[in-house]
Amino acid sequence: KMQISAIPFALAMLVTISHASAFQSSSPLLLKSCTVSRQSCDSAFQGTRVCKVSAADFSSSRIRIQGLLSSAMSGPLSNDLIIRAAKGEPVERTPIWLFRQAGRHLPEYEAYKVSQNKNFLELLRSPEDVAECTMQPVRRYDVDAAILFSDILVVAEALGLEVTMPGGKGILVPRPLEDPKDFEARIPQKIDVNTKLAHVIEAVGLIKTKLAGKVPLIGFSAAPWTLMYYMVGGSSKKNQDVGERWLKEHPEASQRLLNILTDVVIDYMSAQVKAGADLLQVFEAMGDFISRESFYAYAMPCLAKMAKELRARHPGVPLLVFPRGAAYSLVDLQRAGYDVVTMDLATDPAAARAELDSDAARCPPATLSGKAAGLQGNMNPSVLIQGSGSKEQVTAAVERLLQQAGSQKLIANLGEGLSGKEDPLLVAHMVDQVHALSRAPARAGP
Repeated sequence: KMQISAIPFALAMLVTISHASAFQSSSPLLLKSCTVSRQSCDSAFQGTRVCKVSAADFSSSRIRIQGLLSSAMSGPLSNDLIIRAAKGEPVERTPIWLFRQAGRHLPEYEAYKVSQNKNFLELLRSPEDVAECTMQPVRRYDVDAAILFSDILVVAEALGLEVTMPGGKGILVPRPLEDPKDFEARIPQKIDVNTKLAHVIEAVGLIKTKLAGKVPLIGFSAAPWTLMYYMVGGSSKKNQDVGERWLKEHPEASQRLLNILTDVVIDYMSAQVKAGADLLQVFEAMGDFISRESFYAYAMPCLAKMAKELRARHPGVPLLVFPRGAAYSLVDLQRAGYDVVTMDLATDPAAARAELDSDAARCPPATLSGKAAGLQGNMNPSVLIQGSGSKEQVTAAVERLLQQAGSQKLIANLGEGLSGKEDPLLVAHMVDQVHALSRAPARAGP
């Protein structure tokens, strides 16, 4: 009832704000809200009152109301396994989703690109295309979550850097930041994510409507260090030492850049939640290219600030993090308040579980459960490769993960993303095997 009653209010407010945008620059908008329950609407609209909304608030207000509308129209979740697992609650089977589950390994994705005559980056600029690509793996596989179809460099693009995708070279920043002077000249101190990344936020609401409550939606962003790595180095394949060199040679400028990125990412992920995202995934994808000393001096404070601020803004939303190449930080990320920490291919699930449990017993973390963080990962995608993988290999990988990590407080996933060479039949088998084998009497892990 609460969700249905929110729809007329959200529609009215959305229409009001849309029409008012024509004169927002010349005068404040007077909005009279109706009396609605706390469950039905954001607290900004509680009670009957007159509100002044400045020009800067228009985009944010519209996104919030669109999120309210899409959530109301999508209905309650019929599958909340991944949310319960992320919160440390018991589940009847282990949930699974896959890094890069949407995209190039799917024949329907390649066909869709051809039909739209667009490349990857061009698809990202259209909310309708983003929603379609997000939905494709949800239609094909019995995954327990959708993840926003996007790229980690949309934040860099929003800050004014050009991002390109020349064939065979991956995604590039062709004009990376050369030095602190170049950084100060080209990167703004602050941006409005609801304007600069409006197409992404709009896509989140559209996806929620299309999901219709089937599974939760994961929002995501790259972490500040990963963004900085690309912004100063330009590529994941070349100039791999530039980021670390910046930290050593330009520590003050590096910190200023990371501070800007941290604030932008917080606002960006918060906007995704307002638009309807149910969980948030942070990708610290470039942990291999930062020393452990620098990780704790520069990357970890950003990750900790993000967890603290996002938890304050959205107290019930689970936070997931993937420090690829920096798995030594899992316990510290648990302490920072991340509810689920992700294992890369080099991580031993049993050892990671034991370390998290031991540390949480000594010092209860700021997770939603107040207990040890859950684990995510870390099956090897090589067993899925077309022509070399097999169903037997996939089943063995699933059995190994469940034996080492247990079926509870686990989100089954990969240790790195799908590359595009995988066989969809083997991917489907992995998803189905996680569900089938974890339905046995619950295994809490070693």
